[in-house]
Amino acid sequence: MKAAVYEQFQQPLAIQTVPDPTPDPDGVVIEVKANGICRSDWHGWMGHDPDIHLPHVPGHELAGVVAAVGRDVQLWRPGDRVTVPFACGCGRCPQCQSGNQQICDNYFQPGFTAWGAFAQYVHVKYADVNLVCLPESIGFVEAASLGCRFITAFRGMAAQGRVSAGEWVAVYGCGGVGLSAIMIAAALGANVIGVDINEAALEMARNVGATAVFNPSQTDVVSAIHDLSCGGAHVSMDALGSRETCANSIRSLRKRGRHVQVGLLAGPEADPPLPMSLVISRELEILGSHGMQAHEYGRLLDMISAGTLRPRQLIRQTVSLSEAADFLPRMNQFNHVGVTVIDRFDDHI
Repeated sequence: MKAAVYEQFQQPLAIQTVPDPTPDPDGVVIEVKANGICRSDWHGWMGHDPDIHLPHVPGHELAGVVAAVGRDVQLWRPGDRVTVPFACGCGRCPQCQSGNQQICDNYFQPGFTAWGAFAQYVHVKYADVNLVCLPESIGFVEAASLGCRFITAFRGMAAQGRVSAGEWVAVYGCGGVGLSAIMIAAALGANVIGVDINEAALEMARNVGATAVFNPSQTDVVSAIHDLSCGGAHVSMDALGSRETCANSIRSLRKRGRHVQVGLLAGPEADPPLPMSLVISRELEILGSHGMQAHEYGRLLDMISAGTLRPRQLIRQTVSLSEAADFLPRMNQFNHVGVTVIDRFDDHI
């Protein structure tokens, strides 16, 4: 099969011919029909993720068709249309037994703990626990756009943030996960404020449901959010992952508000100082959110099928595998808006 491989961190990816994967007894091989390109892949390529061992194939936002199944797999057959959470559970540890496969003690993550879906085929372990059946109404490109960003935003808003109708929600960072969060919070009936320094991203935030948008290079965003919401946001999410956006997200909250951290704080942005005096005096909640369990996809897929959520609006371009190899190292430049998905894997070497 063809795959985009990097041999060293922060070095170019090359399209190579590598052996096709074969399924473990509890796993499946999926023919990849589409795969989203996520900033988490860029963090991995930078060397920020200790799970990655070189050489490596990135890619964790995948959708496709089951091509082969292991002997112990009970629920899936070749030809099934599927997607998969980026954080997969083993099904046996205490976390999985409690229904929290997204924080499995023995987690499996295609594109991180194993080779991923910048390839024609990918192997997924623990298939019966983690695969999600795709309705015919949802195409592969749209399904791939759910992979990491949309499901992370959905759980962050609906489960961790507990967003309800009429609340004020601030979203820091209007990239893929931030725009997803804005769309989801608006669908849940919230008044949503988007924050970004990119005017094109702010315009897209308006288009997917933001009530208001602010550019921190032009406005004191924390004060503006408190003024507009008459006391601060009920929920604020750092969807970017920086010391500044994390702290400002917390400062934006009203009393007893909820901060949700989904943006990765890695490299020089790791372990930021936080305004803990506000956490105490305002009785704020600090919540992390890491993916979503396969068994929780039903509500999300139902909302997409009903047209309540339209993740396809976030897709701005589709690319080939070789174009993706060029695109990934440039993701830190923030000169693109929306979601980019690989939908062609037959590049010439």
